[in-house]
Amino acid sequence: MEVLQEVKPRVYKFGDKKADGNSTMKNLLGGKGANLAEMSSIGIPVPPGFTITTEVCTEYNSLGKETAVNLIKREVEESIENIENLMGTKFGDKVNPLLVSVRSGARVSMPGMMDTVLNLGMNDEVVLGLAKKTNNDQFAWDSYRRFIQMYGGVVLGMKPASKEDIDPFEEIMENLKEKRGIELDTEFTIQDLKDLVFDFKDAVKKRTGHDFPTNPWDQLWGAIIAVFNSWNGDRAVYYRNMHGYPADWGTAVNVQAMVYGNMGDNSGTGVCFTRDAGTGENVFNGEYLINAQGEDVVAGVRTPQQITKLGSERWAELAKVEEEDRIENYPSLEELMPSIFNKLNTYQNKLEKHYRDMQDMEFTMQDGKLWILQTRNGKRTGAAMVKIAMDLLKEGMIDEKEALLLVEPNKLDELLHPIFDSKALKKANVIAQGLPASPGAATGKIVFFADEANKYKSSILVRIETSPEDLEGMNIAKGILTARGGMTSHAAVVARGMGKCCISGAGALKINYKTRTLKVDGNEYHEGDWISLNGSTGNIIEGKVATMEPELSGEFAELMKLSDKYAVMKVRTNADSPKDAKIARSFGAQGIGLTRTEHMFFELDRIKAMREMILAETVKGRKQALKDLLPMQREDFEGIFEAMEGFAVTIRLLDPPLHEFVPHQLATQKDLAEEMHISLQAVKNKVAELEEFNPMLGHRGCRLGNTYPEITEMQTHAIIEAALNLKARGIVCKPEIMVPLIGTVKEFEFQEKIIRTTAAAIFEERNDTVEYLVGTMIEIPRAALMADKIAEKADFFSFGTNDLTQMTFGYSRDDAGKFLPTYLEKGILKVDPFEVLDQEGVGQLIVIGTERGRSTKPNLKVGICGEHGGEPSSVEFCYGVGMDYVSCSPYRVPIARLVSAQATIKSIK
Repeated sequence: MEVLQEVKPRVYKFGDKKADGNSTMKNLLGGKGANLAEMSSIGIPVPPGFTITTEVCTEYNSLGKETAVNLIKREVEESIENIENLMGTKFGDKVNPLLVSVRSGARVSMPGMMDTVLNLGMNDEVVLGLAKKTNNDQFAWDSYRRFIQMYGGVVLGMKPASKEDIDPFEEIMENLKEKRGIELDTEFTIQDLKDLVFDFKDAVKKRTGHDFPTNPWDQLWGAIIAVFNSWNGDRAVYYRNMHGYPADWGTAVNVQAMVYGNMGDNSGTGVCFTRDAGTGENVFNGEYLINAQGEDVVAGVRTPQQITKLGSERWAELAKVEEEDRIENYPSLEELMPSIFNKLNTYQNKLEKHYRDMQDMEFTMQDGKLWILQTRNGKRTGAAMVKIAMDLLKEGMIDEKEALLLVEPNKLDELLHPIFDSKALKKANVIAQGLPASPGAATGKIVFFADEANKYKSSILVRIETSPEDLEGMNIAKGILTARGGMTSHAAVVARGMGKCCISGAGALKINYKTRTLKVDGNEYHEGDWISLNGSTGNIIEGKVATMEPELSGEFAELMKLSDKYAVMKVRTNADSPKDAKIARSFGAQGIGLTRTEHMFFELDRIKAMREMILAETVKGRKQALKDLLPMQREDFEGIFEAMEGFAVTIRLLDPPLHEFVPHQLATQKDLAEEMHISLQAVKNKVAELEEFNPMLGHRGCRLGNTYPEITEMQTHAIIEAALNLKARGIVCKPEIMVPLIGTVKEFEFQEKIIRTTAAAIFEERNDTVEYLVGTMIEIPRAALMADKIAEKADFFSFGTNDLTQMTFGYSRDDAGKFLPTYLEKGILKVDPFEVLDQEGVGQLIVIGTERGRSTKPNLKVGICGEHGGEPSSVEFCYGVGMDYVSCSPYRVPIARLVSAQATIKSIK
């Protein structure tokens, strides 16, 4: 008997305290759809609706529009009928119409990156029915006007003609406001709104050549397809690439019954956070607008009011508004609608406890009734992220492991950026005040357009208000400043998600895009002028402000201490100077995984001796030049050993080809010839002799040391003597000497013999010893394959993934920029392998090298010292391989410490 396989639904319904899905289904329903289902199930008042799954988006992209629509047509029609039954209305009905919203919903929050349409189902007959049913002509025609504007922009492509122009619908509205002598949308009369509807439809016809669609079902399918298309829109693709989200995830589509915040003074809309998204402070906060719809708040067209009395008082203090004026003109929701506020406060408490994380909620008040439209784990700054995690732990809402997993590793980078020097701030000239939308310090030159943010090395993007199209410029700029908008505007939310300093709602600014000027308090600033933003206070400062280095303190220090409690794999640093070593140690580095000795040779007094060594024609001549370098190298090593007292320090012997140290300009060649009392031609001949067709694969690394053993002798001498000198001072140091670029066992054996012979001679001469290790960097594929043989001699392996990636892929890091962007764009590669470790290829060589090495020497110390040592997914991979440590740049050490702990926790869950 044939068993019929159950067909998996493509559409999931929710509403009336029931739902087909739940919050664990984010990959299928998207974050928004999963949370709408969850909220409905736990009794939160959510407008009923349905979610079309992310898999349908994938089917749409592969099978095309017609096939995808046919796959979901019946389920969508049934789901609309379900909303009709729950709301007691009818989609497309002229007397009792159901209007819906259509929103995107990826599995992760992508604020403003994809498209939304509200009030869908409107036409010339429905608007009359809605007006009669609600006895509110103003509301009905305002909703119709909004629908045409949103549908026209999202579905029909009605965009500004150029960057200096405004949205075509906004232009029509601005002209009417100017004609009528009004400022706000809420001041439009019913006739104004009717005129706008006519003018909007006329603009659509002129721009597109087609009438605005009047059939609600045609409108619905058009909006659904537009949401699917927005997944591959420019701004969504840029946002995905910025955060490393795969293109094949797709987006869900959420269709919900409309609830109306624009029905009059007893209605409104808002966005709120269960905790402060900028600082992490445990304070309920948010913003609302009376007689408005949701997009009004995030668009920043009207500056919203604060939800709580405390927030309202804080806002008034920043905006320099007197208390009497505030209460009369800018009351908080708590003061204006206490009953609604109390319900909202109850829901925010319930949702934070349910999700056990800070929530970002959207809500609408329709004629005195509260609806929750969305909740999600809120975007937050790095500082807020750490504080919230540690506070939730202290409050007993989560345990230690959950607190560590709640922190997004890369966002710790925000806490390691320079901050304004407090002394410099006292002298700063504050020219205006805005809302501190996203903390941080930013200094740069003014730019007025997002696509020109890269015009200067450091820029501040100054806009009247930002839109999702500004994303790339916002990412490039050091900071963002807007004249309009509140703490929940697009600029604020996106900036916090990026960890970017942002000040919004600076109403005193007069920005003119055409003249590219910013006027404030009688002063005029032009494109290219320097300004500084203090995102913690909202102060806008003239010129540059000095900065200072950050430090681990407060909750950040507590988080790092907690990380070390769970981390098994250690974190070292890559450091070439005592200064770098001290910084890394202050950030918790437990040793040095890579010191590049060649970096020590480029200072003026040293490069001369290095060049003398290279130009010497005899071993004796080379040894004399190296003798001059020896004390300089020894001094460097003493400083690094002292900075890392008690921890192991891995020093790589000279790696780059010698041609990097000789002058290639004629003028400097002449200077060198005069200094060394040799002919210019002799210098030119040596430079030509050292030139290589492919230096990457040429005379470098251990090949240099085996050709010129005196170089290895000198460096070993400097390392061992430095260690002995510190030992004499009572300072414990643990040198590890690393041989670079070996591909054969013999290459390592020759270098090891030189190192151990030199060390033994020094020990005998000094009548003292120190423990040291001799190991190698595995950066050639053959070395990984020969690891079992190499481990017979080597004390440790350190995987140099920069070169290992180059040699495994056959890509030159210096030239890959010519094709890698195209490869990423076309999906040939998912990520840049020089930024994120290629686990399928390069990673397998690391697994093979580690396993084979430890098959010979079970206690073989294994680490990684390439740039991947501070990249979260790569660090997690290293833990899975069983490495003893990862090594990264000083400012990535806290990130790697956290990921090491998270990897341990994930492995035992």
